[in-house]
Amino acid sequence: MSLYFARQSESSALSDADLRQGLFTALEKLGPRRKVLILPPDFTRYHSRAGVVAQAAWEFYGDRIAAVLPALGTHRAMTDTEIATMYGDIPRGLFRVHDWRRGLTALGAVPASLIRELSEEQLDFDWPVRINSLLAQGGFDLILSVGQVVPHEVAGMAGHNKNIFIGAGGFENIDRSHYLGAVYGMERIMGRADNPVRRVLNYAADCFGGLLPIVHALTVLGKNAGGLFVGDGLECFEKACRLSLRLNLTPLDRPIQKAVVYLNPEEFHSTWLGNKAIYRLRMAIGDGGELIVLAPGVRRFGEDPTVDSLIRKYGYCGTPATLQAVRDDGDLAGNLSAAAHLIHGSSEGRFKITYCPGHLSEQEIRAAGFNYAPLDRMLERFSPTRLEDGYNHCAGDDVFFVSNPALGLWADRERFAYAREGAAVCGLARQT
Repeated sequence: MSLYFARQSESSALSDADLRQGLFTALEKLGPRRKVLILPPDFTRYHSRAGVVAQAAWEFYGDRIAAVLPALGTHRAMTDTEIATMYGDIPRGLFRVHDWRRGLTALGAVPASLIRELSEEQLDFDWPVRINSLLAQGGFDLILSVGQVVPHEVAGMAGHNKNIFIGAGGFENIDRSHYLGAVYGMERIMGRADNPVRRVLNYAADCFGGLLPIVHALTVLGKNAGGLFVGDGLECFEKACRLSLRLNLTPLDRPIQKAVVYLNPEEFHSTWLGNKAIYRLRMAIGDGGELIVLAPGVRRFGEDPTVDSLIRKYGYCGTPATLQAVRDDGDLAGNLSAAAHLIHGSSEGRFKITYCPGHLSEQEIRAAGFNYAPLDRMLERFSPTRLEDGYNHCAGDDVFFVSNPALGLWADRERFAYAREGAAVCGLARQT
């Protein structure tokens, strides 16, 4: 396993030219390739700068790029406008659409005994390793997996082999990994590079990933800081995680009593995506506090009709109620990622969540378990153009503002249980 390139800065951002040159350096070390697949994120990771890296790969390889497969997971397919915005001059005809329900190849399974152990005896199922057939059977001599490492509610830290086994994975991969993480506890996973879900992914990579010619290109982004790490093993991920936790984790000395989060309408069209506002601040908001979500682009709950209907049926009702619903309802039991999302999107009764959507009614929002406030009125009161990230004195309140929840993790030190530089943060145990 090799680390082909690593560069980081905590005092200045890497330019597009820096990313391009770094990737070129890594690809030159790989030697010639004749048939290449790029596996980048979709538009929900627009700010990851993965688009810059993917365009650089296309520039480097030219007509040796045979396909580009955005790692959609359960998200909807990218539109032509989104592809052009994120991936520039890469020819539209190269793009393929991942279908998490069909067009999959089975590689094997992570045994139920390991899932039982990692879930502390709460779950009893295996984890089928099924990935998009294009990856498994496309005859590529390079699969360039591009992504961003940042704290993540399911995998602890996003990126690396999550891109393969979840982003381009099958229905059961996605469902069972999400549910494992939710049952184990989001607060125990978020911001930890070593956790049950990541161990499952690493097990799958150790057992089956050797069949695929995968190289990872990982970005890390901070305010006026960043990094690029390229490699075919865990070392690039480990280095990226350490940098991300220095740049993307904001530990707070006291719990937030009122938080306001803005969801860019070009990125966030559903609560499935927009609930990053909840995931990324749940450990920062104090008991009895309030989270206000300004969501001008949100027009639905789920990214597909089935998940949307389940969210509408059950709402964000917290862990005990959701676990009971899974036991009682075969439809929800058959869509465990939706069940996990319901758990992640709840405050567990600790604080109030007020959603201010652009395209959902008050009745719909309240039925889903949130409080509601009109968007226009709340935008006037908490204007994103006037607020700065962090604490503001606004409308008679001390308000903590987050302009993009996808870029970080905010946590009260005591609730998070360790500080930014603690050994536990940087300890990355490998699954053996």
